Amino acid sequence: MTNSGGVHTPTYDRAEVSAGILHFGVGNFHRSHQAAYLDRLLRQGKARDWGIVGVGLFPRDERLGEILRAQDFTYTLVELGGDGHRTATRIASIVDFLHAPSEPDRVREHLASPGIRIVSLTITEGGYNTSDVTGEFDTADPGILADVGARNPRTVFGILAEGLHLRRERGLAPFTVVSCDNVPGNGEVTRRALVAFARLAYGEEFAGWIEDTVSFPDSMVDRITPVTTDAERALVRDTFGIEDGWPVVCEPFTQWVFEDDFPLGRPPWEDAGAQPVADVAPYELMKIRLLNGSHQAIAHTGLLRGHTYVHEAMADPEVTGLVRRYLAEAVRTLRPVPGIDLDQYLTELTERFANPNIRDTLARIATDASDRLPKFLVPVATRLSREGEPAPASASVLAAWAVRTVRNLSEGGPLDDRQAERLAAAARAAGTDPAGFLGNREWFGDLGDDKRFTADFRAAYDYYGRG
Repeated sequence: MTNSGGVHTPTYDRAEVSAGILHFGVGNFHRSHQAAYLDRLLRQGKARDWGIVGVGLFPRDERLGEILRAQDFTYTLVELGGDGHRTATRIASIVDFLHAPSEPDRVREHLASPGIRIVSLTITEGGYNTSDVTGEFDTADPGILADVGARNPRTVFGILAEGLHLRRERGLAPFTVVSCDNVPGNGEVTRRALVAFARLAYGEEFAGWIEDTVSFPDSMVDRITPVTTDAERALVRDTFGIEDGWPVVCEPFTQWVFEDDFPLGRPPWEDAGAQPVADVAPYELMKIRLLNGSHQAIAHTGLLRGHTYVHEAMADPEVTGLVRRYLAEAVRTLRPVPGIDLDQYLTELTERFANPNIRDTLARIATDASDRLPKFLVPVATRLSREGEPAPASASVLAAWAVRTVRNLSEGGPLDDRQAERLAAAARAAGTDPAGFLGNREWFGDLGDDKRFTADFRAAYDYYGRG
């Protein structure tokens, strides 16, 4: 149904929708992606028992909960095409919102509810508390240690383990855990992290039960979704006549590829355009190394050249030249991707980046680069390095990041990175020798030992440093 303002409004009765999914991390991406897929199914008269209960993990999430609650958990999703076309939809697939820090008992009881059969996550690349080199879960992390034996755990893995432990005590089958973050092998990464926490907090027997009975399907998700500002609120108000405290804007493109392993069932997401497959890995590598990796190239070089938005940087020949060279490197590290024409994918990718209506900021995609670059771009450089092949474009992206970091520190600016202390140490090492930045093996593995790569890194560092 479309109202007079051109907004697609729900065609289903929200009172008939019951909760089946609990989702941690109700940010803009989740609301433009997974919640939108479910909304499409609900409009088709399907998946009425798969409504989403959102969970905020941090104190700052309380404000989002207040806004959603005041709007009956609905919000406006606006797709902005590169040609200026705008489509607005009122999304109503979220049926409740819980704030974990202030409502731990409600979260606990929902996790132990028979109706909840899927728990999904968008907790960012850095939320998994694992080493990018070894893949091991950091059991010495202070937040993790504080959750061991805690009455109300604070971390997502402490909360998940508690929920599964309670389900087991009550004789309920475990829910399926689905990561929707840009982490290679995100299903396996989530499994290792949760099992490691369970072993630490509950012992080997319970950890083994999770390994044996809980499903962690892999998934690949894609949709460029910037942050919401007052400009987006004004757009929704002035164009569509809707006062929305937290609308979401995004590009028209969307993709979801998932491993079809859901013992307690799932919504028929394929009817909304998602793709169930036996092996997600080729699609995952394609998206992470091509889109997310090139996003980092755009962000760090674009910021050095004084740009603010992604589409502005994509109009700069120096930035687009580096992106093309990086993509040529990254493509050489991919596996065959069934059903995907890579040339067409790359063409569409650059068109998506150049969309002037999205206004995605370089600062957003440059945030927490210490979590992102080791997952998105470093594996490309490492693969080529071990095969004896050069990776100068990858070296240039890392050098741009290093130069930005050194400048921010020298000017007293914020690093805007979850691992700011480690990043500052890497910047100080670069003060003695630029390639000293590569000394953090948690991020770069053995790339710092590759003489050709370090030479390319130094040359790029000198180049960007003169800018």
